[in-house]
Amino acid sequence: MSTFDHSNLNIILVGPMGAGKTTVGKHVARLLGKSFYDVDQELEKRTGVSVNLIFDIEKEQGFRLRETQMLQDLLKERNAVIATGGGIVVTEENRKILQATPHLVVYLKTEVKHQLQRLKRDKQRPLLQGTGRRERLLNMARMRNPMYESVAKLSFTSGRTNPHKMATKIVSHVLAQEHEESNK
Repeated sequence: MSTFDHSNLNIILVGPMGAGKTTVGKHVARLLGKSFYDVDQELEKRTGVSVNLIFDIEKEQGFRLRETQMLQDLLKERNAVIATGGGIVVTEENRKILQATPHLVVYLKTEVKHQLQRLKRDKQRPLLQGTGRRERLLNMARMRNPMYESVAKLSFTSGRTNPHKMATKIVSHVLAQEHEESNK
């Protein structure tokens, strides 16, 4: 008999900005009785400044170094759901960390049209400032989607699915895995 227990499992959500990682992650955490962490929010708590200010002062490279450290710190947590920033996969070290983790990395896929819809009022994301959002999102998707695929153990398309339904799909998978393992 195996001893799979989802309480020992962290669930890490990856995917583009606007895929719903934070919203879905909070639902998953609530449904499974796990703690919830958002990498960007935790970084802001730790530094006392916004991600935008970090980008302004330290540029993307400085932000990515901080992001890697925060990812490593959060992966030490137990029984947690961790929402990552959309760009976490651009750093090779982060991809290696996510590929090597024993925890469940879930890729929330979404199309650019859904991102544009969800992000139309967003003024906070550094990489979306200015005009040409659609083109920037398309370029990011071309570059990053294969990276998300490379780190994920499981993928779900978030498209038009509401966050609670998406969370329920993820939870169902985790509970099915737990049931399957307990019957071995």
